[in-house]
Amino acid sequence: MASVGIIGGGAFGTAMACVIRRSGHATTLWAREPYTVTALNHDGINPLYLPRVRVEPGIIATNDLAQATAGKDFILMVVPAQFLRSVAVPMHPLLAAGTPVVTCAKGIERGTCALMPEVIAETLPMAKIAVLSGPAFAREVAANLPTGVTLACADAGLGEYLAHEIGTPRFRTYLSDDVIGAAIGGALKNVLAIAAGIAEGKKLGNNARATLIARGLLEMARLGLAKGARLETFMGLCGIGDLTLTCNNVQSRNMSLGVALGEGRSLKEVLGERKEVTEGAYSAEAVAALASRLGVEMPIVAAVDQVLNHGADLDATIAGLLAHPVRREGVAGG
Repeated sequence: MASVGIIGGGAFGTAMACVIRRSGHATTLWAREPYTVTALNHDGINPLYLPRVRVEPGIIATNDLAQATAGKDFILMVVPAQFLRSVAVPMHPLLAAGTPVVTCAKGIERGTCALMPEVIAETLPMAKIAVLSGPAFAREVAANLPTGVTLACADAGLGEYLAHEIGTPRFRTYLSDDVIGAAIGGALKNVLAIAAGIAEGKKLGNNARATLIARGLLEMARLGLAKGARLETFMGLCGIGDLTLTCNNVQSRNMSLGVALGEGRSLKEVLGERKEVTEGAYSAEAVAALASRLGVEMPIVAAVDQVLNHGADLDATIAGLLAHPVRREGVAGG
């Protein structure tokens, strides 16, 4: 039995605590809100982020970062992408050298354009890094419904260890050594899901959504290749798997945001109603900036960024996408 720390008490952090506990490990879950800690420890439920779902018995919730970090066999980082750095920095003196840290956050840091494993490498240089990503709605994971994810780690032996320790028959972990590809897949699908939601909210039809998914996958692959990822990674769970789930179900916070925007609501209004972070709304700017820095053409991502962050008119932006020159289909195409 391992001793595992889960850093982040949102919906997916709580769901991953359930997975780790089902695997038979001692599980400590760090949450920022005292109310969440109390409810988890006393009532076995996370009323803020995963209401009406009973968590696995034996999970210990805490507000003490040291209790969830020091002496653990491995750590899962499940805080929102834009807060990962601020949470990881105070973990530095608490983390033993060589401790595996698995990032589950799906985003790209604004300002630096850093991927989540790059943020971990900068803030916790003594850690061994892995990425967990794939089509996994938190509520279904917590309910122990069958789920498959990618566990990416450059160290093959460590990857096998983590996959074995985290995985269960209903939470299947498929190994990869493409850490960059897994991180990019998770970040990009959130931004692309906003575009798919806008298409749904505007009632543009199923053909339009399917086109967005396919062309979005090409944009994901282009950025990945420019960062050194492998093309086949995006054909797997952390690429097309996560993308199709998130772009086809309003259970996704990112798609539902896009639907609301397409129906005419404002970004500020929608985000103001939400307890949990909608990652794509914050990563879109960073993805667009990274694409510009690398010289990668990503018209769908650029359109989402313009709408969210630069006041672009939605109808005019859609018209601009439809007027984009038709070129040869493929990763190198336009």
